[in-house]
Amino acid sequence: MIVPPPLRAGDVVALVAPCGPPDPVRLARGARVLEGLGLKVVTGAHALDRDRYLAGSDADRAADLQEAWCDPAVAAVICARGGYGATRILDLLDWDALRAAGPKTLAGSSDVTALHRAFAVELGIASWFGPMPACATISDPGGPEPRSFGHFSAALFGGAPPITGDRVIVAGDVVAPVTGGNLSLLAALCGTPYGLRARGRIVLLEDVGEQPYRIDRMLTQLLRSGALDGAAGFVLGSWEGCGDPYPTLEERLAPLGVPVIAGLPVGHGSPQFSVLLGALGAIDAESCSLTGSIIDPVEAV
Repeated sequence: MIVPPPLRAGDVVALVAPCGPPDPVRLARGARVLEGLGLKVVTGAHALDRDRYLAGSDADRAADLQEAWCDPAVAAVICARGGYGATRILDLLDWDALRAAGPKTLAGSSDVTALHRAFAVELGIASWFGPMPACATISDPGGPEPRSFGHFSAALFGGAPPITGDRVIVAGDVVAPVTGGNLSLLAALCGTPYGLRARGRIVLLEDVGEQPYRIDRMLTQLLRSGALDGAAGFVLGSWEGCGDPYPTLEERLAPLGVPVIAGLPVGHGSPQFSVLLGALGAIDAESCSLTGSIIDPVEAV
């Protein structure tokens, strides 16, 4: 897949809200944090709109995203927060226009998983799964969480260091493209053009507020749909508010016979590190770590 060039001081980044409505104070605080990195920040026209649990209408959220991506002055599009709503705008985007705009950075996590999958399939672009500017790790009143922000900054400007977990479920080492994201969104995308395709890939999974039986149900859906067929390995991120998910995760994933490492600070909670979906990654079971590469090209999505 195409890996966008790293950002440089002076680059323009656009903050958009394709999902739930961000808190205005947090969004402004997050914008100032990004400006502190030497970036020029612009905000989508409808980023502070609200329509129930959405950041404005589907049409307006899609328009903000498309305008930012197609603006030649913008080097990166960063999603303000997750929540819900990204799946509703996928059919409203002009993929030909987005493709013609060329590669640039897309960053976000949680509900933004839907955009990561769609941009991978439609544009063949690697994208960053990580912190968002209107969320706690970047925009808390006391300042960004240092480890999360340091890793995020390194990701945007040229490559993040390895991410270490705390448990090995199935030992083994593997190098393969990384895919995946939030488990709930991956399950919701089953049967759509943007469903997960795990064959030959390391699959990142994480979630928040889902009890083990719901995690079991979503994993079963992915397994029985064929979405996880041929997976090269699994890296399991945070499971905030999910009880103890590990017996379920081990029961459903260990029989696949590929490396599985867990406890990586990716997804929700703090710290929250960044993973480049679409680029090569390496699972090292001895160090229980995922190392990403932004240099080697990756085929397919």
